[in-house]
Amino acid sequence: MSSEPTVFVVDDDQAMRHSLEWLIESAGLKVKSFGSAEAFLRAYYPGQAGCLLLDVRMPGMSGLELQAYLAREEIRIPVVIITGHGDVGMAVKAMRGGALDFIEKPFDDEALITSLRLALEADKQRRVDRQQRAEIARRLAELTPREHEVMVMVTDGRSNREIAAALGVSTKTVEAHRARVMDKMRAASLAELVRLCLTAGILANETPEN
Repeated sequence: MSSEPTVFVVDDDQAMRHSLEWLIESAGLKVKSFGSAEAFLRAYYPGQAGCLLLDVRMPGMSGLELQAYLAREEIRIPVVIITGHGDVGMAVKAMRGGALDFIEKPFDDEALITSLRLALEADKQRRVDRQQRAEIARRLAELTPREHEVMVMVTDGRSNREIAAALGVSTKTVEAHRARVMDKMRAASLAELVRLCLTAGILANETPEN
């Protein structure tokens, strides 16, 4: 569901929304604004590229409540919080909730645009990472159970002879499995194979990021 990266502004103050729209558009960024968290949720579908510029205090669902809702629903969109009533407690709660930045009104225009560009870049990188993991998963699905077993032992640092002894096969058989693993995984070296496995989260003590 990719689209042109958009800054989604959620603020109940109409004058502030218009001001933010002008500022963001003048920086060459696409923007859509909403007067409430509920209006944003009705219009937004998970998967849209962009980031969320979110006011804290609003009637109905507050900014922090919207942030928490998105986290519960595993809707991963970078969030930048803005507020005219900021305090340390709110800042800590927003950042613990995953916000990339916390900005108090009145804010510096250049600093806000910089923060939004960083949020858009974070969203772009997350999408690239997700695509890479999907491609690695596709390659892994091509492996036979025995090839997968050999791959795990290879990336664990075991020699062909050690793998052969563990599996009760000849070293030539292990070499053949290993060659097919490298081919199916599109890995030019052992180091690259290890990197692919780490990215996929299939090595010990490793899990992929969302």
